[in-house]
Amino acid sequence: MPLILKKNITPEGVWGLWDITEPESYFLNQLDLTVIEKANLDQIKGHRRLQWLAARCLLHLLSERHLRGEVLKDEFGKPFLSGADWDISLSHSNDMAGVAAYPKPIGIDVQKIVPKIERIAHKYLNAYEAANIRYRHRLEYLHLYWGAKEAMYKAYGRKSIDFKRHMNIEPFSFNAKGGKMVGTLQKENIHIKFDIDYELFGPLVVVIAKSL
Repeated sequence: MPLILKKNITPEGVWGLWDITEPESYFLNQLDLTVIEKANLDQIKGHRRLQWLAARCLLHLLSERHLRGEVLKDEFGKPFLSGADWDISLSHSNDMAGVAAYPKPIGIDVQKIVPKIERIAHKYLNAYEAANIRYRHRLEYLHLYWGAKEAMYKAYGRKSIDFKRHMNIEPFSFNAKGGKMVGTLQKENIHIKFDIDYELFGPLVVVIAKSL
């Protein structure tokens, strides 16, 4: 059986994690995919199929619906749950899938902490953010900055956003028990502020960004 973590989001909302241990047949039997969803799944290869299926299975559990809602994508590629008013966000990393649902735009990012993130840090960190990083927990900081901006991007749900120029995370102190950040997405006449939460589960980082 999967390891399912379910947590409430303040003031209302929910997020969870699914540890993927099941074969593809398990999820196919659980989900009863629609024609459109089956067509989307057919475009996916390898382990990503399991991640795709697990996220949708977790979303249904978190929704507490009797009948599962179809997960579709809007014209920008942002997923939404058919027949639901809440915003949703899906993420996965290796054998872990994450889902968040909230009345306002929300984004979730799940990552495994790996040294190779150093290679792309220059693409998303601005000078102020880089100056806030403490050497002792450098890898954690790098993943939290990346995860926060990825979650903000998912919540925004539109294209053409430069993570370095259009997003900013206010200075924060890393806490291994989890903590908060504040982020801003600003581009031309767009200005969105985000309340960001993060938690660590062993080598896994989960970051959730809620638009204010």
